[in-house]
Amino acid sequence: MRQASLYFTAPYQVAIEEAPLRPPTKEEVLVETLVSAISPGTEMLVYRGQAPADLPVDETIPALRGGFDFPMKYGYALVGRVVKAGPNPGPHREGDLVFSFHPHESRFTSSPQELLPVPAGISPEDAAFLANMESAVNFVMDGRPAIGEQVAVFGQGIVGLLTTALLARIPLASLVTLDRYPIRRRASLEMGAKFSLDPEGPDALSRVRACLQGERSYAGADLSYELSGNTEALNTAISITGFNGRVVIGSWYGTKESRLDLGGRFHRSRVQLISSQVSTIGPEWSGRWTKARRLDAAWSMVRLLRPSRLITHRFPLEEAARAYELLDKHPEQAIQVMLTYGP
Repeated sequence: MRQASLYFTAPYQVAIEEAPLRPPTKEEVLVETLVSAISPGTEMLVYRGQAPADLPVDETIPALRGGFDFPMKYGYALVGRVVKAGPNPGPHREGDLVFSFHPHESRFTSSPQELLPVPAGISPEDAAFLANMESAVNFVMDGRPAIGEQVAVFGQGIVGLLTTALLARIPLASLVTLDRYPIRRRASLEMGAKFSLDPEGPDALSRVRACLQGERSYAGADLSYELSGNTEALNTAISITGFNGRVVIGSWYGTKESRLDLGGRFHRSRVQLISSQVSTIGPEWSGRWTKARRLDAAWSMVRLLRPSRLITHRFPLEEAARAYELLDKHPEQAIQVMLTYGP
């Protein structure tokens, strides 16, 4: 038995390599992959060689141990089916649909603890959004939006769109999003944003402020999210946030430097900068929330939103190089790109 795996081999280069795959032990299961989702945020940093090589990939996920140095496997949103189970496979049985925080590859052996059963009624393509949905749930929790607040979201890639969709279910006074690409702005409005603007358009900042405030007298956003991955967007997010407002920074910039303007207005406005990252639970939530509980909430939101409608492209694993080239050179054409496996 063999497996085909996607490797990042150098900046802007990926390769599919085949290797023998050992059979599962009596405590393991064999999973055949159906689909895996490309994260256009973190994975593009890896693809471009902008991830810090001295940083562990993820110390909480066994399949992602190691550093960001080439060659490496990466990916964390895979859905497959259990095709072989040993005598002690835990809760998983042959035929079960499972999600795994696992790199892109055609089949793999796994311990049961590293697999999440896909709830009944959720398709493989919808299930592949679990990781990004968990991030969106985390961002909303860390931002703590309140009824009647004025909220802005910078960046409408897949995580930004899912975050917008969750925020739209809260009775906010205003929800304004910003993205450079028309395809994402249209999707943002479909997800529930009241306005979606081009941050590089004429008078963009004054238009954002006007859309946020409307007829109200509370200048600026109560809550802003920086989810674009663009380091320059963080200063813009700070600039449109009102007195004592919060800015949740969900973007990971890798090796890109962010130069912040923290003089003048920032200091006097008491703006709060909040780092939000999904590997851990915010300390203020950890008394009653665990990762398992947050994943349950994410599954519920996957079932509610059916995010597979955001898929714009599908590529077989063998054509993965085309998928990454599309995201790198023509991001204006894509929202979610999915890798497919098998016939």
